[in-house]
Amino acid sequence: QGRLVESGGGLVQPGGSLRLSCAASGLVFGMYAMAWYRQAPGKQRELVAGINSGGATNYADSVKGRFSISRDNAKKTMYLQMNSLEPEDTAVYYCYAKFREIAYWGQGTQVTVSS
Repeated sequence: QGRLVESGGGLVQPGGSLRLSCAASGLVFGMYAMAWYRQAPGKQRELVAGINSGGATNYADSVKGRFSISRDNAKKTMYLQMNSLEPEDTAVYYCYAKFREIAYWGQGTQVTVSS
């Protein structure tokens, strides 16, 4: 059974940076497409960024140029570098892994952008 554990969230001032990590276990990490989603209070969960098994990436328009997704298959870990953070980025950030019909979610990590 696969498991995803996020870390790195916290409180940061506008304009600041955070780096989220997603550590995977119990799955063949390199075969999975990975993604970061976020959910703000009262809003639907939305895709922030994705990275496939080959390393190709995609981003939501709202984070392009500010966020960067990456993965280290040897460490079974995915990252999200978030720069120039804005109050609108405040949300719970979730890690997601998918291979064919198999999918896993992490428990989420809170990111709060506030002065």
